[in-house]
Amino acid sequence: MRNQGSRVGDHTTLTPGDQRLTFSRMTHQIHGTCVAVSGAGVLLRGPSGSGKSDLALRLIDDGAILVADDRVNLAALDGVLSASAPEKLAGMIEVRGMGILRVPSLPRAVIGLVIDLVDPHHIERLPEPTVCCLLGIEAPLLRLAPETASAAARVRLAVDAAARPTMRVAAS
Repeated sequence: MRNQGSRVGDHTTLTPGDQRLTFSRMTHQIHGTCVAVSGAGVLLRGPSGSGKSDLALRLIDDGAILVADDRVNLAALDGVLSASAPEKLAGMIEVRGMGILRVPSLPRAVIGLVIDLVDPHHIERLPEPTVCCLLGIEAPLLRLAPETASAAARVRLAVDAAARPTMRVAAS
């Protein structure tokens, strides 16, 4: 059964499981985590407890920089989608078993990739390229099982592939 989303004012917001997610406003706050990988903002979406902060921590350990954890402010300006942290959460990440910790962070990042965290059995072996639409701007979308050992490496490869679409090879 498909989740029907929720209503915000007069606008319906769809859940991250939908391939196209559209908001009518030019700014919006979502539940998620964002890190900058090789300069590109990577928006991690998924339900509470799905592994967003844990995957972000593994990426940070390998050189990524935190933008926002738990809540992400999205903004669209001149066709560019960016992410930032709410002021009270800036520079902080939840590390399960340790609490809320302060880490180096960026005030803002341009979104280059959106990742929906899903169970491994919901991932196609050879998926077609997919996009999602946030605040009227399309961004590449990837489904990823965050608990796999290669999850952080897959994120880095996906960032590179999104930046250079010719890097991806079609299956024959």
